[in-house]
Amino acid sequence: MNNESVRPALSEAQPYPWAEEIANSISHGIGVVLGIIGLVLLLVQAVDSGASTTALTSYSLYGGSIIVLYLASTLYHAIPHQKAKHWLKKFDHCAIYLLIAGTYTPFLLVGLDSSLARGLMAVIWGLALFGVIFKLAFAHRFEVLSLITYLTMGWLSLIVIYQLAIKLDMGGIALLAIGGLLYTLGVVFYASKRIRFGHAIWHGFVLGGSLCHFMAIYLYV
Repeated sequence: MNNESVRPALSEAQPYPWAEEIANSISHGIGVVLGIIGLVLLLVQAVDSGASTTALTSYSLYGGSIIVLYLASTLYHAIPHQKAKHWLKKFDHCAIYLLIAGTYTPFLLVGLDSSLARGLMAVIWGLALFGVIFKLAFAHRFEVLSLITYLTMGWLSLIVIYQLAIKLDMGGIALLAIGGLLYTLGVVFYASKRIRFGHAIWHGFVLGGSLCHFMAIYLYV
């Protein structure tokens, strides 16, 4: 690997070079805009189809979690103030737990609405709330443990994969699986601290995963 492809070591106050922070901010700023559009589309479709209160609430939680995640990430990367960055990093990591739980909600409460799905929903939101508290207390520690927790929460969906395969068309299952794989594969770039623009590349994988899951919910749930 040549010198141009490797990032120099940076401080906690400036974890990425400015050019990379601009890319990080723009990439997830796009996510904020797409999240708002997606939430509006989901709610309009739900209202037009006479969806239940549970469905409207589920879509709102899901769309809100997307907006919060991308907004927290955008602000964290865009604002250079050290103290603000310290707190925004906490909110950014907390928002990941909320996005995972928020994404589960329409699939489990609207797509399935079974006792197993509701039980898994309680577990996922319980883990998410625990994760938020954990991150607020230990925001800059145990990052490997946090990463494992994120991935474990995401792949707990395998518990209901048989029910989802029955309820959703193959297109919905494919989008759900591709989205999960994009999130998982992107972790390679998230974990690497030496690849230039590696974090922005990770953001691209996250956007792709979010888009796949949105399409699965919008078209098949």
